[in-house]
Amino acid sequence: MGLIRHDIEVLEDSPIVDVWRMGYGKSEVIGMFAGEPDVPTPDFICQAASRALSEGKTFYTPNRGIPALREALIAYNKRIYGVDIPDRRIALTPSGMNAVMLVAQGMVKPGDNVVTITPSWPNIMRAMQICGAEVREVAMTSGNDGWSLDLDAVFAACDDKTKVIYTASPGNPTGWMIERGQAEAMLAFARKRNIAILSDEVYHRLVYDRPVAFSFLDIAGPNDPVFVVNSFSKAWAMTGWRLGWVIYPEGCVDAFEKLIQFNTSGAPEFLQHGAIAALRDGEDFVKFFAERCRMGREVVNARLARMPRVRNVPNQGSFYAMFEVDGVTDTLAFCKRAVTEAQIGMAPGIAFGKGAERHIRLCYAKSTELLTEAMDRLEAFVATYQEG
Repeated sequence: MGLIRHDIEVLEDSPIVDVWRMGYGKSEVIGMFAGEPDVPTPDFICQAASRALSEGKTFYTPNRGIPALREALIAYNKRIYGVDIPDRRIALTPSGMNAVMLVAQGMVKPGDNVVTITPSWPNIMRAMQICGAEVREVAMTSGNDGWSLDLDAVFAACDDKTKVIYTASPGNPTGWMIERGQAEAMLAFARKRNIAILSDEVYHRLVYDRPVAFSFLDIAGPNDPVFVVNSFSKAWAMTGWRLGWVIYPEGCVDAFEKLIQFNTSGAPEFLQHGAIAALRDGEDFVKFFAERCRMGREVVNARLARMPRVRNVPNQGSFYAMFEVDGVTDTLAFCKRAVTEAQIGMAPGIAFGKGAERHIRLCYAKSTELLTEAMDRLEAFVATYQEG
């Protein structure tokens, strides 16, 4: 008899990681499989953390983050969205993924189900499965104008065992963004059915037709069943820092204090001082990085548009391209061969659930020079690729 729960042992590994392992650490591989840029964290953020470390800020911290960081998060949300979030409703977490896991632990149990809008980052679905929930996928459709969501299909997937609706906007891997009208309809449905909305807003600053993406914070009241998860990873190029935050309803304050206490008991203080610097002094970098991603998007979209066999789906935000290659049905095999034969790393669409099975995702948060070389390799690879 195994020591590990059977449902954990059989939990499907992420196909993204399968491909990533093949190319990680190989200098000849242009890695576009992971959602991170090729620029390091800005120096002013690193220096703030370094100073805190040298000053001996190495002790335990309050579970929800040091007061100065919580104040900085409150000020940031006020500046960006014009909302006043009280201190008790906000918590720092060791990564945005940890925030998702906290919501899963607090909301679902075996026998419950979670409705997830796909294509979606697979880790979200796995977190819900680890906590015993059934995941019900509602696929968006892709076309020449991008991705579209049928809200009625989302509502139809819910029943009296549904505890959470998960949505990511801007989405990973699609770049799709929910608009205010859809969000209002989803929130009205959630209120009526007592279902939580888990809104993943990690890419909120990486948008191309407005300064910042719409947030559920714009419409949710303090007692509405809305959990907003965010992260320092993307907009501030802090992927390896593993810092995020979550804003939860008024009635969940005590529960989240306990969940954090018994999961991680907080994050290192010296890292939190880096996060304060990012929030306080990082606007110029955020704007620079968003523009850099816009340039990368233009390079990739232009090249994909010229490639025979390729259909690219337009995106509104995040920093991914999602495309199909005519004749490719096994995207995992395609991506594995791309690593070994063309030295380019991409993520297979099969990883992202329903609606993405035949798509390939690549991250264009890279320099134009690197992307140009990657597109040269991809074009040559696609020209001769055959399955089997």
